[in-house]
Amino acid sequence: MAERIVGLGRWGALEELIKRAGGCAVVDGGLATQLENHGANINDPLWSALCLITNPDLIKQVHLEYLGAGAEVLVTSSYQATLPGFTSRGLSIEQGESLLQKSVKLACEARDSFWENVQNCETLDKRYNRALVAASIGSYGAYLADGSEYSGNYGSDVTLDKLKDFHRRRLQVLVEAGPDLLAFETIPNKLEAQACVELLEEEDVQVPSWLCFSAIDGIHVSSGETFRDCLDALEKSEKVVGIGINCSPPNFIEDLIRIARKETEKTIVVYPNSGEIWDGKAKQWLVSFSPGFIVFSFK
Repeated sequence: MAERIVGLGRWGALEELIKRAGGCAVVDGGLATQLENHGANINDPLWSALCLITNPDLIKQVHLEYLGAGAEVLVTSSYQATLPGFTSRGLSIEQGESLLQKSVKLACEARDSFWENVQNCETLDKRYNRALVAASIGSYGAYLADGSEYSGNYGSDVTLDKLKDFHRRRLQVLVEAGPDLLAFETIPNKLEAQACVELLEEEDVQVPSWLCFSAIDGIHVSSGETFRDCLDALEKSEKVVGIGINCSPPNFIEDLIRIARKETEKTIVVYPNSGEIWDGKAKQWLVSFSPGFIVFSFK
């Protein structure tokens, strides 16, 4: 199970968790990877969110496995769960909203039952911390399922307002479900980051958020814009408590952390992938050999 790391931050529950964890808290690993390890077929535009329909108990099982492995933040199965995505499968808006709520409920139930066992079982390691639940909000490109979350190329017709409209109702539903955090993930460009920040302000969201970009090297996010420039859209927002990088090769991460550390005092959040590159047309990960980084493929 690949681990994700969250660095020192400054707001509420997340800050308290990081302090309890000694300055660095561990987030869970790849949900889709572990679902597939259990035999789930998620080759679908909904990706891991398909299991919200077909096998929600498996999602809960994977959450419990990550908690047992030491995860201190659970990220929900809502990354690719969108209302347009659900309605395209013939579900109603109400059913789609119920599935979004279920993604948070499953994670909270797993966290609460695991924590109860920790508190009541003398044989369990008392060094466990009570985990936080972060509601995942994937990028517009994740909904398109064409790999554009790794290019940032949404086309000229995708405006700031269109991106806000796309994210708005999902954000409202996830907030109402009661997560501890919101996790905007794999954001490929500054425009979508700005849309997310403005939406948090317009909706006066009272749940702390982190926002992570996808990157193409140690300087630039997927769109080719510099990571430093993209941070400008986030730094002034008090509703965004964490910034970082996800689903990007590990050999980019150190340089990007150094940039973030110079530009912000917010929590730094990083959870890279294994170093592979997503082929949006073939719908598969391709092995990438980068200087200073070796990828081992196990069959």
